[in-house]
Amino acid sequence: MLFDFQTHTFLSDGVLSPMELLRRCHVSGYTAMAITDHASPANVQHVVEAVARDCREAEKAWGIVALAGVEITHVPPAAIDRVARMAAEAGAEFIAVHGETIVEPVAAGTNRAALESEYVHALVHPGLLSPELSHVARANGKFVELTARRGHSLTNGHVANVCREAGAKLMVNSDAHEPGDLLTEALARRVARGAGLDADETETVLVDNPLDLLAQLGRSIVQGPGS
Repeated sequence: MLFDFQTHTFLSDGVLSPMELLRRCHVSGYTAMAITDHASPANVQHVVEAVARDCREAEKAWGIVALAGVEITHVPPAAIDRVARMAAEAGAEFIAVHGETIVEPVAAGTNRAALESEYVHALVHPGLLSPELSHVARANGKFVELTARRGHSLTNGHVANVCREAGAKLMVNSDAHEPGDLLTEALARRVARGAGLDADETETVLVDNPLDLLAQLGRSIVQGPGS
């Protein structure tokens, strides 16, 4: 099974339409995925509603589990919970927050705001996540990302270590913006092992945790009518 809960379309800074991204994910063997275009108060409702329409069509046609989501990006920390609530009210099934990666000027306090919001499911590319906040992630049932994206991935080893110590749940995502960024099973495994996870931990992160997330969201893996 292959899961990926961070991808982008031309509704933000990706190159594909939502439907083409969904088709390529299906053909690439994805079991379940989320489209998480960058969102702020200006576009969150439009993005969620537009993506949801294509996700429903793709699920009916191909059987891929397709979540209409957002990545709340460069929003001031004090506004993150409010924007996440806006996303949920618009129908977002999966809500991620663009964390404090070391390669972008994300506002300090973003990681905490994400992990403390009841509407947020995952903190993606969190940079030098503190041990304290990894415990917050564990206590609040949030998922923390190991990313395949260049630059953001520089702190994967650190993130894996602090989350392992805290017992916080990890996931591997592509942060895909174009077709060549999409995951394969081999690449997802390399990301996890490259972050320092052992074989058993890798299986948990690549299979058990995504299935747990889907169960929390009330979604199940259903085979579609074919390719």
